[in-house]
Amino acid sequence: MERQGLEKAVAIIYDAEKGSAPRIVASGKGEIARKIIETAREAGVYVQEDPDLVELLAKIPLGQEIPAELYRTVAEVLAFVYKVNEQFKQK
Repeated sequence: MERQGLEKAVAIIYDAEKGSAPRIVASGKGEIARKIIETAREAGVYVQEDPDLVELLAKIPLGQEIPAELYRTVAEVLAFVYKVNEQFKQK
């Protein structure tokens, strides 16, 4: 989730038992963004690079669920991530 010269990153989590929508669990730019990305990769979490989406998600306060207007876009990203994760598990 990088942009020329200015890195930004947002981490989301979805737990159906704790809420009805994904929540923002980390957000930052520069060194914080690099740490978010590094931590995700070290944990084996797929990192989706989408500068436009990260700009929108970065405006949401930590701990907040994403707004309904972003459900479809985030659902598409999560579906892709789940698919990638399943492919890696099978290898």
